[in-house]
Order: sequence, then C-alpha cells, then structure tokens
Amino acid sequence: VFSDTVNNGIFVLEPEIFDFIPPDRPVDFSAEVFPALLEQGKPLYGHVSEGYWEDVGTLEAYMRAHTDVLDAKVEVDVPGFRLRGGIWLGEGAEVHPDADVVGPAVVGDNARVEANARLGPYTVLGSNVMVGPDADLERVVVHDNAYLGAGVRATGTVVGRSSDLRAGVRCEDGVVLGDECFVGTRAVLTAGVKVYPFKTVEAGAIVNSSLVWESRGARDLFGRQGVAGLANVDLTPELATRVAMAYAATLKKGARVTTSRDSSRSARMLKRAVMAGLNSAGINVDDLEVASVPVTRFQVRSQRSQGGITVRLVAGDAQSAVLRFFDDTGIDISTDLARKVERLYYREDFRRVYPGEIGDIDFPPRSLEFYTAALMASFDASLVRNHGFKVVVDYAHGTTAFVMPNVLSKLGAEVLAVNPYASTPGATAFDRDTHAANVSALVRSSGSHLGIVIDPDGEHATFIDDEGHVLDDTEAVLALVQLVAMTTEAGCRIALPVTVTTEAERLAAGLGAEIVWTKVDTAALMVAAQHDDVVLAASIDGGFAFPSFLPAFDAVAAFARILEMLARTGTRLSKVVASLPPTHVAHRRVTTPWEHKGSVMRTLVEETDLPMVLLDGVKVLYDDGWVLALPDPQEPLTHVWAEAGSDAEAEKRAQEYAERITRMIGVR
Repeated sequence: VFSDTVNNGIFVLEPEIFDFIPPDRPVDFSAEVFPALLEQGKPLYGHVSEGYWEDVGTLEAYMRAHTDVLDAKVEVDVPGFRLRGGIWLGEGAEVHPDADVVGPAVVGDNARVEANARLGPYTVLGSNVMVGPDADLERVVVHDNAYLGAGVRATGTVVGRSSDLRAGVRCEDGVVLGDECFVGTRAVLTAGVKVYPFKTVEAGAIVNSSLVWESRGARDLFGRQGVAGLANVDLTPELATRVAMAYAATLKKGARVTTSRDSSRSARMLKRAVMAGLNSAGINVDDLEVASVPVTRFQVRSQRSQGGITVRLVAGDAQSAVLRFFDDTGIDISTDLARKVERLYYREDFRRVYPGEIGDIDFPPRSLEFYTAALMASFDASLVRNHGFKVVVDYAHGTTAFVMPNVLSKLGAEVLAVNPYASTPGATAFDRDTHAANVSALVRSSGSHLGIVIDPDGEHATFIDDEGHVLDDTEAVLALVQLVAMTTEAGCRIALPVTVTTEAERLAAGLGAEIVWTKVDTAALMVAAQHDDVVLAASIDGGFAFPSFLPAFDAVAAFARILEMLARTGTRLSKVVASLPPTHVAHRRVTTPWEHKGSVMRTLVEETDLPMVLLDGVKVLYDDGWVLALPDPQEPLTHVWAEAGSDAEAEKRAQEYAERITRMIGVR
C-alpha cells in the first residue's frame, strides 16, 4: 500500500502484541505486525496528523529539517529574538559590528561571533558557541559549546557538541564532526568525511576518509614554549592545576618554585590554579605576581628555587595563554623533563600530601631591586653614566615597565618613554613593526642616540640606531657580534643558531671571536649560553642573552650592555650597522604532513652529494652559502632557509628545495 502518511510517534501497545512478533528474526511493525493485526480484526487505532514530518536519519534530511524550520515551513518556536531578515539572536549572544550574518540564521544563547566572520544562510549556532574572526560558515549546524577558530571555512557541515576547530580549518560539503572532536590548525576535511566522537585530527592533515576508530596524531601537551592553548577553553584552570601537580612530582617535597604572570586576567586565573596544584603536592611558592620573564628567571637563579613557572598570554593572540616552565638555573626545562612531566600528567601520577605538609605561598620582597643591583654589577655602568645617552624606550605596555625605569635612572640616561605602563589590551595588540616605526620617528625628531622596542614579556628587542634606522633581525645579530667581539678579550665565544648567516662567523673570526653553532630552539641556545667563555647568545627573532648576568633572553640587559659597548668604543650604532657585510638569506615554509617529516629528511640526506651539517635538520653547504631544511616541532611544516651570494640566488635556492620537498610528499 502506498500512502502519503507514515507510522511515526508514540505507540501504546497491549502485552499480547508479542504474540504477533516472531522471536527469532527481525520484524518490521509497519510491513508485518500491523497488517497481521488488521487481518485478524484486532482493534488498531491511529491519528492522522497534518503536521510536519522528516526522517532525519541521514545528513541530508537533518540539514533539510533545519532549512524547513528557518523557512517557516514548520510551526516551530525558534528560541531567541527575531530580527529583520530571518535572524534569531539568543539571550546573551554577541555579534561583532564588523561580522556579517545573512539570514535565515540562528545565533544561540551566549554565542559569540568575532569581527569579519560571516554566517551565511541556514547557519545555526547552538548555545555558548564561539566563532573566531574571518571565519566563513554557510549551511552549517554547530552544536552547543563548540569552538571555531579564526579563518575556519565550512559549508554544509555539522559540528558536534564541544568540538574544537582551530584556525584555518576547512570543512567541505557533507562533513560531520561528532561530539568533542579536535581538529588542528589548517586541517582539511574533504567532502563527505565523518569524524566520530572524541577523535583528534592533527594540524595540517588532509582527511579524505572517515575517522571511526583511530585518531590521527594526538597532540603533545608541551609545545615550543610550554603548555599553550586557548585560555579557559583547552588551557583551563583544571588542566593548569594538574600540569602543575605533574611538574611538582618531579621535585622533592618541600621544594620551592617561583611563579609570575603578566597583567591579563587569564594569566591571573591560571597562575592561581598553578599555585594550588603546586601547594597540594607539598611545594612552596615564591609568587612575584606581575613580573617580566627575565625577572622571573633571575629570581629562580638567585633565590635557589628548584624551578619556576610563568603564565602569560601568547604573543599576538589575546585568546591564548601559555604556561612556561624553568629549571633551577632559570632557563627553559629540557625536552626530557618536559616529556617526563607529560607522562606523569597523562598517567595522573600525582603526589598528594597530608594537610600539614601542604606548601606555603610567599611574596619575595624587593625582587626588582635585587634584579637591578645584579644587572648594574654585571657591567661598567659608570661608562654609560659618563657618556650621557639620550634614548627612546617603548615598553609596549609590558611588564618591563616595572623594572626598566629604575635601570635607566641608575644609568643617568635622558629617556623618552613610550607606552610606559602595563596594559593587557595594549600588550595583546602589540605589533613589532608599528611600534618600531613610531620609535624611529621619535629618535629622529629628538636627536636620540638609540631607540628600543621591548616586547611585552621583556625578552625580545628591536633596536633603532641614531639615524632612525630600524635594525632587522640579521643586522641586530651582526651588530651585537661585532660590538661584543670588539669589547671582549680575544677567544671569546658567541652562541648562534644554525639559521644565522655565515657572515657572522667571518665577522667574529676577524675580531678574534669564535661562533658556537646551536640548534634553533631557544632551550638549546640557553644551554649553550651556560658554557665557559660564551659571552653572548643571540636568536634571529630579537633575543639576546649575556650569560655574565643571565643565560637567557633579556631585553633590558641587552639594552644596557649595548649602551656600555657604544660608550666603550666611542662609536654610534649607525656606524656599526654601516660597516656590516651584506647578507642574502631567504626563507620558505612547506606544508608537510607529520607522517612525511622523517622521510623528507632521510631523502634529502640520501639524494645530496654536497657536504652537510646535521646539527639541526639537514644543512647542505655550497661554496657561496647553504640551504637548511628543518621540520617544525609544533606544526605540519618544513622550514627552508637559504643563503647565497645575492638575494635572487638565495630566493631561487630556497624555492628549489621547497619544490623538492613538495615533490617528495606528493603534493601538487
């Protein structure tokens, strides 16, 4: 019988219905049981409803039901306040004025849509959903508590409850994500892919078949700097407490750990959770409250703490925070120790002490004064005072604003201070180039000897010479190498990562100094800085460490030492920069799935007949330069650096190797 009605809804059945159901096989009520009842004249009643019905057993039907509701084909009370154009806004929902919502669409209770995001027709957001800036959604149904990061692109997709899609993820038509899935940065889910609940898709993966049983690349807890994540989304107070307890398990009961944070509310919340975790494991805490990273490192070293933890927003990302861990020397913990903490965390192998053994919290007095005094004692401050420098300092609303004025006052410098107070909005909006351009203009107009932009955490610096020229990272490294070699005894050693131009080696050798090449990561550079005779360690992103004071990056110490070296040599920074040799280095990034990284490095070694250095990645040596291929430890990328005799040749060489890597992994 063909009909335009369907058996659907709630059935009220008498117990004798089981007499009509064979026990040994599947039975269809509509096709077998109900016709048998009718044949025997049994009372069978139904109500024909004129309402809407849709079998939502398929994705197409599920999406069609949403479309029909939004098109008012069904009498459903859609929650929220209806605006013109068929847009419903739930209670507490926030849509940025620069976001674009095209109806019909629903934005659920307490959902948030960031600037420049676009919600196309038939998009439905559940309660507490967050949509990042520049995201583009069309015909997408997002269940409660999900997070969609910046630049996510999705069409015809269903996102399950509490799922997490990171920046740049692309979901093609027909993708379905179950509850609590994690999709890493720039991953691509091709049309029709189904990802079952609780699965992980690694960053950069291209998934073209459904994930049912396996996860592709579970995330490591520790990243490049520490434990990082979206504040209060994946880096929660619960996680911070448990990580701190795992770290505490590597220390003896009764040990002391120094803690600090930046000025943000996220860091304050997470640091309190960290301190609770440490105390619960019998660890005492010296809390510096708001302090720069170098001051925290100094406190760890000088007060004989057994470790340190600082909590800060991630540079350039106001939504993300990071827990950074230091050892008893104040430098970043080693990879081995990070893996040990990670294993303890995942095994939940925590130490819990008796109430009488719970750790205490102290607030060390005069930590900034001790830091300043030790810095002043590490170089000849009288040279700087006698010179009478005039400088422009941009604090970038960071935590160095608490210590730098005291240092400059003891150096007798005339200071034009910019952004001289800690401010979370100002620090999170920090743009290095913009700040440097502003300081450059001030240096020229004021006739200052030197300008500096200090990053909000106090570790990295951008220098501006007396002519207003902003030194790029390579110029800054070479200028410091030259000044240090000129003002230090012959035979001194300078630690640099393998990505720095070889001109640094020639420059140092000509002045009687030696370059110690290190791996690129910051921890390796800091370890090298602790070796005998190393007087400077520098990175290619504005980090400078003077081990006579602190074997870690410190912008305040670097600025003070530059002033001392300029005073000692009687020169200007512009003259130093003008004397530097030209350099030609190019950089490329090649998307490389995690599973191909090892084979790419092996193939490069096997296919290369030229001399190589395998200190970090694969560095191929040429007569006029080199090429370095280096897997990124945190993202599905391979970095390619190349140096040659000209910019054009360096670019050509970098592009050549980037294309070789692309061919190796079969990407077209």
